[in-house]
Amino acid sequence: MASVDYYDVLGVERGASAEEIKKAFRKKARETHPDVSDGEGAEEEFKRINEAYEILSDDQKRTMYDQYGTADPRQAGNGYGDMGFGGFEDIFSVFMGGMGGMGQQRVRLEGRDMRGQTVITLQEAATGVDKDIPHTRDAPCGTCNATGAAPGGTVETCPDCGGAGQRRTQRRTILGVMESVSPCERCSATGKIVNPPCPTCGGEGRTRLSETVRVTIPAGIDDGAALRVTGKGEAGVRGAAAGDLLLTVRVREHEFLHREGDDLHAMAAINIAQAALGGTIKVPGLFDEQSVEFSPGVQTGATVRLRGNGMPRMRGGVGDLIVHLRVDVPKKLTKKQRELLRELGDSLGTGKGGPTKLERLKDWLGA
Repeated sequence: MASVDYYDVLGVERGASAEEIKKAFRKKARETHPDVSDGEGAEEEFKRINEAYEILSDDQKRTMYDQYGTADPRQAGNGYGDMGFGGFEDIFSVFMGGMGGMGQQRVRLEGRDMRGQTVITLQEAATGVDKDIPHTRDAPCGTCNATGAAPGGTVETCPDCGGAGQRRTQRRTILGVMESVSPCERCSATGKIVNPPCPTCGGEGRTRLSETVRVTIPAGIDDGAALRVTGKGEAGVRGAAAGDLLLTVRVREHEFLHREGDDLHAMAAINIAQAALGGTIKVPGLFDEQSVEFSPGVQTGATVRLRGNGMPRMRGGVGDLIVHLRVDVPKKLTKKQRELLRELGDSLGTGKGGPTKLERLKDWLGA
């Protein structure tokens, strides 16, 4: 079994759904990302979380990990012999002219995609920003230029497999000649022999490297959106194609503004006098204060829409800023304020004494 329990890293059960795994990954990533966590070992923990998510979010890798404790087919030994598929492969090879699939799987030479995360502010999401992302990966070896051979050495076609990276073997059975295909051990399934191997990378053509990747984040990007950085994933073996870096962008919550799609929402409190008379107030916007005008008699829950003051849309246009008004009733009043409110209440017919007898009689007669 693998030394790392990926389920334990993400804090989920082995039977967790894809959505549960995704949710757990996002939570863990937010807590441990080096941009937001000052804890010791946060960067290493963040790498383990990304590695765990890369395996458990891929159905094929997760199945192999669950069965063999690793997602690497080389470490798992492909597993087919243990499950008894070898005989079926041989029989299939007899009737289909050696075109079976399982026995002919090649060792992967191309680099795998990697995942990362960065956190930006709402203002940066609105304007777009270039971010320098710390990134550790298997990168092309600088000593041998990814060839795998030491300086002055040679790279030759493997004589055992003829450069195919696979060896075919045949044996006679009662059903005829059986043919099987397996990775070439002499060249480690690469099809090439390096002599002598590079002392830095051991002949693999790639080494572990910590670097900084500059990523351009477009204006209007959504929280949780993923950007693909071509060629910045795992480097391939001996110059094979590299994978990509899949960067998840998280947008930090704003102190005053709440985003829904391309619109921004803000709360604003007004007093009872402003609510009755109408007026203009200032509310915080993305980059500066915005003037909000409202009519007399406004009630709690009323909204004012400021068009074009929201988030930019990635396909053009801009959302709106929607201000939600709340009428605040004071809990404490001065003596003067109480007198004024009583006077106002009396003038509106809601004073302490209530309507007069004559007013009640007129109301009853409908006059």
